[in-house]
Amino acid sequence: MPALAQDYPARPIKLVVPYPPGGATDVIGRVMAQKLSGVLGQQVVVDNRAGAAGSIGAAAVGKSAPDGYTLLMGALTSHSINANLYGAAATGFDIDKSFAPVAVVGVVPLVFVVNPAVKANSLAELIALAKASPGTLSFASAGNGSPQHLAGELFQRMAGVSMLHVPYKGSGPAMNDLVGGQVNSMIETAPASLQLIKSGKLRALATATAQSVGTLPGVPTAAQAGLKDFEVNSMFGILAPAGTPNAVLGKLSGALKGILQQTEVRDSLLAQGAVAMYTTPEEATAAIRAESDKWAKVIKDGNIKGD
Repeated sequence: MPALAQDYPARPIKLVVPYPPGGATDVIGRVMAQKLSGVLGQQVVVDNRAGAAGSIGAAAVGKSAPDGYTLLMGALTSHSINANLYGAAATGFDIDKSFAPVAVVGVVPLVFVVNPAVKANSLAELIALAKASPGTLSFASAGNGSPQHLAGELFQRMAGVSMLHVPYKGSGPAMNDLVGGQVNSMIETAPASLQLIKSGKLRALATATAQSVGTLPGVPTAAQAGLKDFEVNSMFGILAPAGTPNAVLGKLSGALKGILQQTEVRDSLLAQGAVAMYTTPEEATAAIRAESDKWAKVIKDGNIKGD
């Protein structure tokens, strides 16, 4: 029998994080789980199920009973990219068939960074350099098909430039070589870049966001820097299995709305480099579909293959 809002939850809830402990998805998930436990009156337990770029945990939740007791804390941008790269059947992530979005709860902004030796103090100057020497300037990524790779491909198309993509096995090695000067630039998450920017080891040219990023004062947005409509964020949210009753989704959504308005929660997420936000289930569905459509086009146009 479907769970009813007035009876839900009657037992603990499992929040599956499809990545290892310690990453952004895990940290955000644990904040949400702790606060939801207090609001709902039942313990929300984080269950880390890592593997296959998040696909193992996503597939497990998608196949769970649609009763609101098994939820997914997803890095929605990455899942959308992976589903387009490998197919929904392979990744277990199909927004229309497998999941009912509850809410988008936060975004992690990305930022254009360059090695200080690069003769560009603004995004416009980087574009001018790239146009002057096509295929010479390089950009690093966390691997073929990664969000950083696709952000770089989108940048090239929108800016009308050609750059050399250098894929790495993860952001850490990519950032090390960027600092060392083996590569010229990268579009990386603000949390991974912040201390290197502050120490002068990297130069921030612009954020890939619609609004300015509070942790990067004085750094313009891409639009302010002259690249209109360029926006790339890592989006995080909570999803339930498809078929979960609307009353349950509504109760979860309402709880998250209140949680995400708390200054303590917003500050906690900001400390991890994430900007808190809230969407209704309908808005979350639309946002995920828009994200999927955007990356599907980038992947198709660039004939991009995943690692």
